[in-house]
Amino acid sequence: MPTLILPTADGSLAPFTLSAPRGYPKRASGAFNRIAYSAAHVVADPLSPLDPWIGCAIDWDTTIAYRQRLWALGLGVAEAMDTAQRGMGLDWPTSLELIRRSIDAARDHPGALVASGCGTDHVAPDPSMTIDAVIAAYEAQMEAIEALGGRLILMASRALAACAKSPDDYGRVYDRLLSQVREPVIIHWLGDMFDPALAGYWGHADPMAAMDVAVDILNRNAARVDGVKISLLDKDKEIAMRRRLAPGIRMYTGDDFNFAELIAGDEQGHSDALLGIFDAIAPAASAALSALA
Repeated sequence: MPTLILPTADGSLAPFTLSAPRGYPKRASGAFNRIAYSAAHVVADPLSPLDPWIGCAIDWDTTIAYRQRLWALGLGVAEAMDTAQRGMGLDWPTSLELIRRSIDAARDHPGALVASGCGTDHVAPDPSMTIDAVIAAYEAQMEAIEALGGRLILMASRALAACAKSPDDYGRVYDRLLSQVREPVIIHWLGDMFDPALAGYWGHADPMAAMDVAVDILNRNAARVDGVKISLLDKDKEIAMRRRLAPGIRMYTGDDFNFAELIAGDEQGHSDALLGIFDAIAPAASAALSALA
């Protein structure tokens, strides 16, 4: 097996010999007892003449084939998400095309889950923007995704973070959006360690105060909320929030560090999963979820 020379903690170099890759089943062996979404990557077309700084060149066939592999492994697809695609340069028109193709492909896979990121990234954040303008931006993407038959993940909005003046502004936006969704949605709280532009989301810099606002909004709209994904990389905060959610609202872990413990759960509950890491380790994740079930 290949050997790499890697730096150690004291600055010296040491050899590390890779082991043979472990084999995993290519299909799930049965139903899981957790819902698990993978924030799946897109595959670039390396032969496209398109300048990647100007536009998006996607190998659509390979991109969709990978999603078919995820569905076979029993994983859902969280499509067109913030850190997985949108924050990496995928614009809104290309994101909508990706969503359309994934929804179409899922129809050939009974039981396949697809939930799609809905945000405001087609407008530039501006402190002078009105709350009504943020709502309209969200509604434009909501309408487009729902017209395709898609299920929504309401992503955190840089535009809202830039112009909101108080927690009440967040309540106004989310109450309005949730009042008109066609089916229960997933709310995504993305921490500022992933996106500094989202600092102070929910109207507070302190995460626990922000959590109070988020929990209140979620619980008063419980019938229209499937779950909430939080990406704070803090298992204690996730568990604390999980225990405060109204019955029927799922906690989808977005913690790439502590997901195994959070999915396994405790005597008071567990987290489901919506993870970027389940893209990279999909076969192992599927095998682990099968074993848990």
